[in-house]
Amino acid sequence: MSEIQIVRSHAGEREERTVTTGTKAWELFAEDADVVAARLVDASGAVLKDLSYELVDGDVVEAVVIDSADGHDILRHSCAHVLAQAVQDLFPEAKLGIGPPIENGFYYDFDVPTPFVPEDLDKIETRMRKIIKENQRFSRRVTTDEDALVELADEPYKIELIGLKGSAADAAEGASAEVGAGELTIYDNVGRSGEVAWKDLCRGPHLPTTKRIPAFKLMRSAAAYWRGDEKNKQLQRIYGTAWESKEALDAYLDRIAEAEKRDHRKLGRDLDLFSFPDEIGSGLPVFHPRGGVIKRVMEDYVRQRHIEEGFEYVGTPHISKEQTFHLSGHLPYYADGMFPPMEFEGANYYLKAMNCPMHNLIFRSRGRSYRELPLRLFEFGHVYRYEKSGVIHGLTRVRGFAQDDSHSYVTPEQAPSEIKHLLAFILGLLRDFGLDDFYLELSTRDDSKPDKFVGSDEDWATATTVLEQACRETGLDLVPDPGGAAFYGPKVSIQAKDAIGRTWQMSTIQYDFNQPKGFDLTYQASDGTRQQPVMIHSAKFGSIERFIGVLVEHYAGAFPPWLAPVQVQAIPVADAFSEYLHDVARRMKTQGLRVEVDDSDDRMQKKIRNAQLQKVPFMLIAGADDVEAGAVSFRYRDGRQENGIPVDEAIARVAAAVAAREQV
Repeated sequence: MSEIQIVRSHAGEREERTVTTGTKAWELFAEDADVVAARLVDASGAVLKDLSYELVDGDVVEAVVIDSADGHDILRHSCAHVLAQAVQDLFPEAKLGIGPPIENGFYYDFDVPTPFVPEDLDKIETRMRKIIKENQRFSRRVTTDEDALVELADEPYKIELIGLKGSAADAAEGASAEVGAGELTIYDNVGRSGEVAWKDLCRGPHLPTTKRIPAFKLMRSAAAYWRGDEKNKQLQRIYGTAWESKEALDAYLDRIAEAEKRDHRKLGRDLDLFSFPDEIGSGLPVFHPRGGVIKRVMEDYVRQRHIEEGFEYVGTPHISKEQTFHLSGHLPYYADGMFPPMEFEGANYYLKAMNCPMHNLIFRSRGRSYRELPLRLFEFGHVYRYEKSGVIHGLTRVRGFAQDDSHSYVTPEQAPSEIKHLLAFILGLLRDFGLDDFYLELSTRDDSKPDKFVGSDEDWATATTVLEQACRETGLDLVPDPGGAAFYGPKVSIQAKDAIGRTWQMSTIQYDFNQPKGFDLTYQASDGTRQQPVMIHSAKFGSIERFIGVLVEHYAGAFPPWLAPVQVQAIPVADAFSEYLHDVARRMKTQGLRVEVDDSDDRMQKKIRNAQLQKVPFMLIAGADDVEAGAVSFRYRDGRQENGIPVDEAIARVAAAVAAREQV
């Protein structure tokens, strides 16, 4: 056999090797059981391959370990195949949809006569464990469209995917895991005796065998439209998760359990903060008095911070004639995200989905000079977006919400410094609310889809460079997001981690060279000429509703004193001491503190328990000795208690914690 030259890279070590023809990738990494696939690297990028890949001369081969990002995807995609095999073993009438890996897990869609129930998932899990134990081999083979159509004739959804091969449609909701623009492949699950136990249309790669799946669990089932399109048939989707070890799986399940405890929808009910009445409509929340306190405090604080940062407060209506959104470009590019128009007095009116067009009209209302720039406009504008019912989720994905929306109009030369100013403002503001672990994401246009973006190559290059340089100067990690830009320009989003390590997209800054053109916005430059400004969008919370939902989960409902709906719960030991605490409460209220006195018929211990359940930061308890001494027992949310604290000192402690925005 002849020899070939390859480069092997593993665990940070890189070495040149001479191997014989016919050598497989697994032979390079046979000593490491954690390696599950190979990554071929060349000048054009990297391609993942099964370990059964046969090496060719000049290959540069990197190890893919199971606990890496690619390793997780391969593990989970392989587990999705085992899931589908188990379903068809137990439910032979099931037709296969798609089964891609997703963040922290995988899913597979099935067309079945009857929706799955929890008992079905238990049976499917048991069958999956048997398949894994059988150590079936994932075997890749290349086929043709014609042969695949015959071989998969009983799978109508696979037939449809073959027809989409190489088209833009094959990227729809995970379909690219099945087919692509290149060769068509099928993976066989091969048993010990060599028989094909099951097969699926798939691009791969996969684990070498089913036994390499260390730990998995099915999580739930749900309805899902085929390829994510509500015009298509509704299928049954089974979600699962898979990890590199039982310990990693258990840790993930613990995180899920903690996330469920923090679910803002549940805490919103328990703490009487907000609700989602069916009578109003899906995705349209209402805030109750206690939730209204949080919302008002947030709005008051961020309004003042905007003024301090040079913004001017404006107000605009909820609806507008359609011409406004033609000028901005939203109707041609964003119509699907807007509610249908209302016909009135011979004109179509739209609920606004964004505030920027109206701010443009404020800018255009009179002549502007370069001396006025940067001109910074800001409002809490209520907007409405036609989100599909399947994606609406509590406060974090709604149809009606308030944006702390601002727009800076600057000269092109001022744009870099304005973006730096906005980044510093946003990061400081988020830290004020207890979020301090960030990275940045830069969303750019997809050059392969020119019809989805407006503007010249030069405009995009300038805008992208300005944003990127400003981001890098923060010292934060910058992650690329190709194709994620708005139609009118690139954007940077601030991604923040919460108390249990989940990442949330928070604020955004967008560089817009399109809308000033559409609205014919100009200013008089120092040389007397009329010039077009650059428009920079920024939303600090993004959506106030969503931000509140994130904060509820971040704090598990135990807000710091400055945000807590009730900052102090006063609890008399007996009815005789209620008036004493009412007097203390009146003194606290004169300092702007939010205090309630619990003079219900409940016993004192029940009152303390109720305050703890409502996650009130401070409790003031008074009995006979306290009244005589002009004091209170000062109790914290975590159960600590100090007795005999003079009333003035107790009030001062609470006021100081609120003023300092302490994370008590």
